[in-house]
Amino acid sequence: MIALERVSFGYESTPVLDGITVEIPAGVTALLGPNGVGKTTLLRIILGIVRPQAGRVWIAGRPQTSYSRHELSRLIGLVPQNETITFDLSVHEYVLLGRAPHLHPIELPGPRDLEAVLDVLDSLGILDLKDRAVSSLSGGERQLVIIARALAQQPKILLLDEPTAHLDLANQARVLRLLRALAAQGLSVLLTTHDPNIALAVADYTVLMRRGHGCLAGPTRTLLTAENLSSVYGVPVAVLSVDGHIFIRT
Repeated sequence: MIALERVSFGYESTPVLDGITVEIPAGVTALLGPNGVGKTTLLRIILGIVRPQAGRVWIAGRPQTSYSRHELSRLIGLVPQNETITFDLSVHEYVLLGRAPHLHPIELPGPRDLEAVLDVLDSLGILDLKDRAVSSLSGGERQLVIIARALAQQPKILLLDEPTAHLDLANQARVLRLLRALAAQGLSVLLTTHDPNIALAVADYTVLMRRGHGCLAGPTRTLLTAENLSSVYGVPVAVLSVDGHIFIRT
């Protein structure tokens, strides 16, 4: 679904991405690496918010530059790590914002848009929250509502920046189950994380980003070896198997 060809980017005199070449398949893919290696920057490049200083990006078999801003907004949904909601919107009103790519600039949402919002809320099991103020939600509820807003766009690709950050274990598990279910329905999911255990729990494929040295990519369980992780994180990392489950610790 996504291919990066020698993509480079930096801020002023600080290089962040240096000649990244990787193909990201359908399914669930994790962009994994320590803080500061450019995971969020790479999402912004894929979304078209920033342009690479070198290289090319391909989306669904076409050069990213061949898409209009409107076409990309229909194709790709984003769940940011932090989103400030300045107005006291209800859940229903907030999720309805996701329908904007399907409307003309001065067009009001119609019955199909309202139905799409209710369908998304129902599919995520949060229809009972529709009249609640977003500001009143717990961390886990709020994250599901932000995902619902992105899904209301009806994208083919969903980008998520650290989607389990600040969530307790129960809500982490809930979000990860949701991402697996969305992928099973045909949505391509790309998430960033600094936690190898999150990648192991949810991702079929992982791009392991190394500061200043490009990246490694492959099936998650094959790629996440003690040698690779120790090299990327700069500390000794152990990959353990307990009762058939793999987990990683320093």
